[in-house]
Amino acid sequence: MNNEIITGNFYDKYNSKNPIYNKLMSNFLSNLFSYIPDNVDDNKLNIFEVGCGEGHLAYELLKTKKNIIYKGVDLDLEIINLAKQNCKNAEFEIASIYELEKYYENKYDFVIVAEVLEHLTEPEKAIKQILKLKTDNYIFSVPNEPTWRILNMMRLKYIKDFGNTPGHLQNWSKNNFHQLLTKYFQIIDIKSVFPWTMALCKKTKQYNGILEKRQFN
Repeated sequence: MNNEIITGNFYDKYNSKNPIYNKLMSNFLSNLFSYIPDNVDDNKLNIFEVGCGEGHLAYELLKTKKNIIYKGVDLDLEIINLAKQNCKNAEFEIASIYELEKYYENKYDFVIVAEVLEHLTEPEKAIKQILKLKTDNYIFSVPNEPTWRILNMMRLKYIKDFGNTPGHLQNWSKNNFHQLLTKYFQIIDIKSVFPWTMALCKKTKQYNGILEKRQFN
């Protein structure tokens, strides 16, 4: 693999016993889930998570929302096996975010890319792959910088790296992340969910047209 990807959670934020972090995660999840409608009819929502990690987000979503078909992919076999153990109501497979060809023809109601882009050497190359997926709705989240690093420094973590979490190769402020997304998407909503930035996006007409022609480099 030419493109380095750090997989999994360096810090297990979903199972932390710290009450402050638990509150932050609860707020993160409630905000992300607010983008996904409650589905009360018989037509199940088809959700695809790219970079699913150990399946914690899938577990929390399926516990909260009904009538959902959930598929998650990640690069590492060990992590996928953990996801299968942690969330038995979803499907998980090995796949790189840079190589999603086998999923191009599937139709998804939502594609989720949560806490992934900061781990990539080439995030825009990954975005171009994600854009080839058949969906109208994308949900992204990344750590909000420099807030994330400041919080790490305050708790005396990763001092020699100025608070940068191991595996974080990209650092975006909310404004910088907004600029990145607007190159490829129509942003429906973007917000600070302390200490993250979260966005709901749709493809622009420009990229819908390119999608049909499959003319990405």
